[in-house]
Amino acid sequence: MVSFGDPIFVFFFSLVTSFYVGGLLCVAADSKEPSQSKAFVLTLDQSNFTEIISKRDFIVVEFYAPWCGHCKKLAPEFEKAASILSNNDPPVALATVDANDEKNKDLASEYDIKGFPTLKMIRDRGKTVQDYKGPRDAEGIVAYLKKQIGPASVEIKSTQDGSALIDGDKIVIVGVFPELSGEKFKAFLALAENLRSNYEFAHTIDAKLLPRGDSSVSGPTIRLFKPFDELVVDFEDFNLDALEKFVEEASIPTVTVFDNDPKNHPFVIKFFSTPNAKAMLFLNFSSKPFGDFESKYHDIANEHKGKGISFLMGDVEASQGAFQFFGLKEDHVPVMVINNDKHKYVKPNVEPDHLEFWMKEYKDGKVAPYVKSEPVPEANNQPVKVVVADNFHDIVFKSGKNVLLEFYAPWCGHCKKLAPILNKVASSFANDADVVIAKIDATANDIVHEGFDIKGYPTLYFKSASGNLLPYDGKRSKEKIIDFIKKNKDKTIQHDSRKEEL
Repeated sequence: MVSFGDPIFVFFFSLVTSFYVGGLLCVAADSKEPSQSKAFVLTLDQSNFTEIISKRDFIVVEFYAPWCGHCKKLAPEFEKAASILSNNDPPVALATVDANDEKNKDLASEYDIKGFPTLKMIRDRGKTVQDYKGPRDAEGIVAYLKKQIGPASVEIKSTQDGSALIDGDKIVIVGVFPELSGEKFKAFLALAENLRSNYEFAHTIDAKLLPRGDSSVSGPTIRLFKPFDELVVDFEDFNLDALEKFVEEASIPTVTVFDNDPKNHPFVIKFFSTPNAKAMLFLNFSSKPFGDFESKYHDIANEHKGKGISFLMGDVEASQGAFQFFGLKEDHVPVMVINNDKHKYVKPNVEPDHLEFWMKEYKDGKVAPYVKSEPVPEANNQPVKVVVADNFHDIVFKSGKNVLLEFYAPWCGHCKKLAPILNKVASSFANDADVVIAKIDATANDIVHEGFDIKGYPTLYFKSASGNLLPYDGKRSKEKIIDFIKKNKDKTIQHDSRKEEL
């Protein structure tokens, strides 16, 4: 099954985020095009990256691919921002790395690049790396980065300062202290430094300057302001790990709303970034029973708060990426989906009164996992056999044959280049009943076996007749693939399907 660290989820993540901001990630390569020269943006690669980074206290690096449409859209904004920030005091450096270039693959791996463009803020001469989570237009980039190079926490000295910072649309963490010194104040500043790329921080010696919360508090207290649920939460444990845990948990809505409102965008992104199991209810927000669903769903979410499950309500209109990813259909609505590390579970045509019972059935292990699958081909007589989730075990494991299996994505340029080569490989084994060459669309079918580690497309695996599972990472040529198969294949073994473990 897919997990939320897999490239398939990166694809889904890009579908989700693209609804709000025109697309954040590209995850497939179609061609290699030359990158344009830039006047203000530095060009880094494996040969100069370490040297440049080691000389700077703060630099923003974009990992891009020349073929990526979102990267092309970002390029002029990034360049404009770089020109403005070059005159800042102090200047802010922006740089790019072509992560699609083979010589920079190690850099991309080191910085955990799973999609394009990915922007990293690198501080302290390479000692600290944070994800850039700001806007993608020049004006927004400049404003966001100016805050990132200033103090991690700003002092609130007046009611005007407090009202300007805490506007009701974002999360702001404020430390209230009787004096701006001491170990607890230092712990707060360390928290602000660690999480400054995700949240805004401020501190004050007078809670009366803040727009909400108990104004008699003198501190030391951490006060978290948010535009949902209880609006203000106070916390008084100044252990740094406890502080970070508090902020992360308190900043997730009890029920995240996934709709057309851009104000909800940061919380949707956060929802899909958490390691929790994810419960998602998709329905038409304008439908008559929406109020009943909302009330029941919030009750369930409150009951499970802090128990490793995050909850989201998605409007069908805004959730087409989710429908594509999970293999859902419009006639499934209202539909509830639960996705954990191993499986996903689907309840189509759910009613408000069904929600609580179905959650209990899921927790008790009484709900069968849902497997997304394309239809099994009626005729599978092409040289390269088509594998889908529903015939995966039959073809790959139960046949007792030697199977070379390609995991591909329809939009992947490298997969398209490999297709005619695999056809030739399959044709060369046409008279060998012991060998099967096959392919599976990994974006349209769940991978129902945990032995495959798919980090990009295409990925090739060879399952020998005796059951050995080997990744193929050699040259993608007809001759090399044929040699690999001949070297590793076994004689056909007839399996007893009754003994096969699914």
